[in-house]
Amino acid sequence: MRAGQLDQRITLEQRVQGQDEFGQPVDTWAPFLTAWAAVEPLAGREFIAAMAAVSEVTARVRLRYRPGVTSAMRVNHGGTLYGITHVADVRSARRELQLMCKMLA
Repeated sequence: MRAGQLDQRITLEQRVQGQDEFGQPVDTWAPFLTAWAAVEPLAGREFIAAMAAVSEVTARVRLRYRPGVTSAMRVNHGGTLYGITHVADVRSARRELQLMCKMLA
């Protein structure tokens, strides 16, 4: 993986459980790591579902291998949030991760 291709800053966030001021459980998102990555849009489509216009954008995020990255996390790319649908260790070499993502509404 060439470093020059990793030209965009992303933050991987993980869900953490906390408590609000009343002691009730609350899920929030906390940064897991910030890294340089390549964010590549793969497809964008708009379609009508249940009488409402829906747009879906998918992207591939490539970054250097980091242990502990799971599909339960999300990607924050300049304020745009992507849910991770699949995490792939390219060639099982522990050098590069490819995250297949879907834009969150």
